[in-house]
Amino acid sequence: MTVPESPRPSGTCPVAHGAPNGIVGPRVPLYAPEFAADPHRAYDEMRQRYGSLVPVDLAPGLPATLVIRYHTAVRILNDPEHFSPDPRTWQKNVPADCPVLPLLGWRPTASKNTGVDYFRYRQATTSSIDEADLHALHAIVGQIAIPHINSFCEAGSADIISQYVFPVVFDAVNSQLGCPPDIGQRAATALATVFEGVDAEAGNAMLSEALIELVTSKRAHPGNDITSRLVQHSAQLDDVEVLNQIVGIYAGACELQLNLIANALLPILTDERFAGGVLGGSLSTRDALDEVLFNDPPLANLCVTFPRQPLLVDDVWLPAHQPVVISMAGCNNDPEIRTDSLVGNRSHLAWGLGPHACPARSMSYLIAQDAIDQLLDALPELELAGEITWRPGPIHRALAGLPVQFPPSAPFTVL
Repeated sequence: MTVPESPRPSGTCPVAHGAPNGIVGPRVPLYAPEFAADPHRAYDEMRQRYGSLVPVDLAPGLPATLVIRYHTAVRILNDPEHFSPDPRTWQKNVPADCPVLPLLGWRPTASKNTGVDYFRYRQATTSSIDEADLHALHAIVGQIAIPHINSFCEAGSADIISQYVFPVVFDAVNSQLGCPPDIGQRAATALATVFEGVDAEAGNAMLSEALIELVTSKRAHPGNDITSRLVQHSAQLDDVEVLNQIVGIYAGACELQLNLIANALLPILTDERFAGGVLGGSLSTRDALDEVLFNDPPLANLCVTFPRQPLLVDDVWLPAHQPVVISMAGCNNDPEIRTDSLVGNRSHLAWGLGPHACPARSMSYLIAQDAIDQLLDALPELELAGEITWRPGPIHRALAGLPVQFPPSAPFTVL
């Protein structure tokens, strides 16, 4: 595969065109199906052609800089003074229907702010997540998983993503948010639209409409869940602020969780080293997850920052107030830091790094590990049963489906 190219406008002004100054060559369209089909080869070709900083398009005509060198990414993620997460100056000139604007645009959340606002939102979100009972969540995932396995175990075949991974993640996340199934279903549908960049503006509106109902409900009837704790937090968030914290949690939890489990199951089903290690006990599911977080992180290109002024990085000038996107997948696979064995190595960037790192890492690991263990314990002879395809999009690394076959089994009892 050759890296696809987007036409690059004439001229060299980095501020006008939003791409790194001094790099010769067309921008790489991350939204193209060719990129989604084989991103690792694309990263290798980018590295050979451009080095650590790559001119890309996140959507047609929407330029950015993609960081694919690990040490450069670490420097940027730990330097919020120069690399701000606040996109408001940039988005003034971005059309409202831009397919990636719902993901990159400003929100009243910690991930899009600095200073006092950052600390206020971060404290509310982190404490609301940290108060979750992980022991209870472990039991909840088990109770959720078995009925979904029972829905297809007698058939001998299934699409594991649509019939198992998605509903398990959906139910687990909703249980932690205190979200009723009808609201959660609308939110999940809207979220998929946002990530795939298909009518993302409408998807974002649908997402907000669904989740504001949840916030309003928890104002009136709080419970023991993340949404209620956000509503009641001493930061005194208003409804719009609570809504946006929930959007951030939903986006990270559902999309990241779904892709993490599916991406981990793929090598377990197809790579003998994984399959034999996990099923034979020499590799834990946690080890398999960490290797997948290195090789195919579920959110492949994110952690977007905006330089406050033109900055010289790796001998390249980055324009002010234009998106600099960390490629977690590209950086994790940087030849400078790769080793032969990744078991026990958790230095990957899949959870982000620095002040904006993911606050729900422990919860995500638990849901993913339990969901995979429940499935493999119930159906240890799972095999891949068809071709796989990847969902296009510049942000995620996401399978469209995962068809499997296995010896039919009688339904299992929920303990």
